[in-house]
Amino acid sequence: MWQAMLSGVASLKAHQIKMNVIGNNIANINTVGFKSGRAHFQDLMAQTFRAATRPSEARGGTNPMQVGLGVKVGAIDTLPTQGALELTGRSTDLAIQGNGYFMLTNGRDVNFTRDGAFGLDSSGFLVHRGTGWKVLGWRADAGGLIDTNQAITADSVLQFPVGSQAAVRETSIVQYTGNLNANAPSTQTYATTVRVYDALGGAHDITLTFTNRQTPPLGTPPAGATISWNWTALEGTTNVGDFSTGANTRLYFNSSGELIGNTTQTITITPTNGAPPFTVELDLSPVTSLAAESVVQPIYQDGFPPGTLQEFAIGIDGTIQGVFSNGLSRPMGRIAMSLFSNPTGLERLGNNMWRMTDNSGLPQIGAPTTGGLGDINSGYLEQSNVDLGGEFADMIVTQRGFQANTRIVSVVDELLADVVNMKR
Repeated sequence: MWQAMLSGVASLKAHQIKMNVIGNNIANINTVGFKSGRAHFQDLMAQTFRAATRPSEARGGTNPMQVGLGVKVGAIDTLPTQGALELTGRSTDLAIQGNGYFMLTNGRDVNFTRDGAFGLDSSGFLVHRGTGWKVLGWRADAGGLIDTNQAITADSVLQFPVGSQAAVRETSIVQYTGNLNANAPSTQTYATTVRVYDALGGAHDITLTFTNRQTPPLGTPPAGATISWNWTALEGTTNVGDFSTGANTRLYFNSSGELIGNTTQTITITPTNGAPPFTVELDLSPVTSLAAESVVQPIYQDGFPPGTLQEFAIGIDGTIQGVFSNGLSRPMGRIAMSLFSNPTGLERLGNNMWRMTDNSGLPQIGAPTTGGLGDINSGYLEQSNVDLGGEFADMIVTQRGFQANTRIVSVVDELLADVVNMKR
């Protein structure tokens, strides 16, 4: 009878632990990124009264005769299933849809989380709002290029100081469109001006002048050419390129008014503000030579003056796109994520964080949407994956199991009392 009582007591302890797991699940029904737990029971060792025997020619075999010694909690598993996404409208709130964890650091340790409630601190670092731990990822270089092959360490923090970070882009190409009058006299001149920018953001006004319409064309015209024009590019009074410099040529047009031969010319500008000399490509391919008024205008140039960061957006691949006051938009960084071969082997730390263990495997670090990692949804948060209906059902079953085992204890107590009273 003592054995029955001890089995009942062991069961009460196991059901108490399971109720604790259920209570924790229900308590975290609204915790961002929470993953529910589940308790599994296992029977304890059994006391053997008779071992099994094999059958013989005269007698059949017998089964073992055993009495179990109770129950224990064999495992408490974490269920890493996807939680629902809740719209928040806050651009720094991020939800992972699929596999993976965000990576956070306090400057020394690196932990993992599904809680994407992030924000910017006063220094412009992207941080976990609840703890202040910084988000890890890859920073873009001055040209907006992101090398995701770089190793992620505790120093790979993302920083975007809105209103203070400046960006500039050197001009590399200018595209023109328009027409040069095919009936213009040979002395006609037409000029157009465009502003370009050096590596420091300094402005340079370049005047492109078309002169001396020639019929038949001069120089070494390509096949089909019927008209040619000379051109010169000036910054103020300084010649920065013309039809005779480098690989440049005259502008040649065929009988249909189309620019043929070399449609792209180049100029070289030498700034006086300390910026290095730079070359600008002049794309004149859309320009025609028809019997109409001469009008040539720049329609595009890819340079930008200095500007400050105004806002940023985060894409599903974790790329953080900055928008600057000068109209420039360029990548500023990319959020890193990690994948584990056994995510249920991670250890809870509180504050919605996890850390790797010997059984979780090493983190496989990569960019979102690559290598089996999920998407990032900006403006959303992943909710708890707790199934409230299932938890209430488990609570009822656990309660009944606890009550049944209290009856075992009370009945055995009554039987023991009867044994004690036998001597009276």
